[in-house]
Amino acid sequence: MRIFIKLYLGTLLFLGANLFSQQKLKGQITDNGRVNINPVFIINISTQKSTVSDISGNFTIDASENDEVRFVKEGYYRFDKKISREDLNSPLNIVLQRMEIQIPEVEVKYKPTGNLAKDSKYLSESGKLKALKSEMTNYMRGPLIEPLPNNTISKTFTGHDFNAGQVSVFGVFNAVSDLFKKATKPKITKADYFETQDFLNRVKQDLNLDFLRKYGMNDEQIDRFLLYANRTRTLAKRFRKDFQNDAVEYELKIAFAEYKKISKLDDW
Repeated sequence: MRIFIKLYLGTLLFLGANLFSQQKLKGQITDNGRVNINPVFIINISTQKSTVSDISGNFTIDASENDEVRFVKEGYYRFDKKISREDLNSPLNIVLQRMEIQIPEVEVKYKPTGNLAKDSKYLSESGKLKALKSEMTNYMRGPLIEPLPNNTISKTFTGHDFNAGQVSVFGVFNAVSDLFKKATKPKITKADYFETQDFLNRVKQDLNLDFLRKYGMNDEQIDRFLLYANRTRTLAKRFRKDFQNDAVEYELKIAFAEYKKISKLDDW
């Protein structure tokens, strides 16, 4: 019984000594450029306790003298440190070294000989690549032989047409209006001599022909042009029964653009 009590008291003393010997190990972790790095995984290998450094690279972990603490960060060499009494009394400054990036070695299979004719066979583009580029160039320069797709939205992606199958009141009105205009519009027939003369006189009376006079054309030359315009644009036939100032003036200017070239009015 006494032996059991002694063992029990010894265990308590040992655990108590270990408990009171545990202290806080503090410090900051930087890289070899003195830049704070985070997060870094810190583990006390002796006690299996671990933590992670904060956003500023600072850390705190339970440790005792002679404990081994390891610092692990991806892309950096692992760093192990055995803790001394001095380390527990002042903050540590841990510096992790960045790993070197190994660039894969590129093997050059062909070594140039200095002979241009021989080396060009290996260094120039392959025949298949040249043929492909040639075909692509010819295709891009060639005419379009396929119809372009219709730039409309498929009915699959459009909403329901609620007007489908219904009679539009405005559509019916427009159709009736068009039929009425066609029925009331005078029929186009060939103009005789007297009708043509009456039409040309109305043109000279109702329309502004200053665009002809600015070229120095007198009344006789204007009459000659009006005969030309009537012949080439069939004006009397189209407008004598339905005289429209804007439409007739537009037709005269179209005819004059060609008449000016024929008569060389620009040289006057």
